[in-house]
Amino acid sequence: MSTDVPEILDAWRMVAARRGFTGRLPLSSMPRLRDALVDAEGEVAFALQFDRDSLQVPYVELRIDAALPLQCQRTLQRFEFPVGIVQRLGLIAAGGDDEVEEAALPEGYEALQLPADGMLRPAELVEDELILAIPVVPVKPGSEAVERDWPVQADEEMRANPFAALKGLKKH
Repeated sequence: MSTDVPEILDAWRMVAARRGFTGRLPLSSMPRLRDALVDAEGEVAFALQFDRDSLQVPYVELRIDAALPLQCQRTLQRFEFPVGIVQRLGLIAAGGDDEVEEAALPEGYEALQLPADGMLRPAELVEDELILAIPVVPVKPGSEAVERDWPVQADEEMRANPFAALKGLKKH
C-alpha cells in the first residue's frame, strides 16, 4: 500500500477530521481478487474521502481506477478490463438495527457496516469493490459472438424433425 495510507483507519475519527487519502495497491496483494484474474500484473489507484453530507450522514467516498487482467470467455485471450468506480458508502455502526439504518441512507449510498471498534482496512474495501466489478462472463470488447453459420445436412434435418416419420407415412 502507498506510504500515505495507513493499513487500518479509525473511520469515525476520519469522518470527524474530514480526511482524505490516495494510494496505489498491486493486484498481487489482493488474494481474494487474484483467484478471478488471469495474472496479478498491474496495480490499482484509489482515493478515500471521509465526510458528512448535508443530512449529517457519515460516509466514505471511494474512487478506484484499475485495469483487471481477465480471460475472455469467447476468445480465451487475456484482456484488460477497465474499472472506474465512484462509490459513496454510508457508514453504519455495529450493534444497531442494521435494516433501519440502511433504509435511512440517502439514495445513491451503499451501506458499509463497521465493526464495533470502528476500524476500517482500506485495502480490503478496495478489494471488495473490485470483486463486485468483475463481470460474471468476461468478454473482450470487440470480440464477435460465435454463431452457427454452416449449412445443415439433409440427414441431420430429418433426425431433428419429429414429424419426418409421419410425413413418410402420409405418402403411402
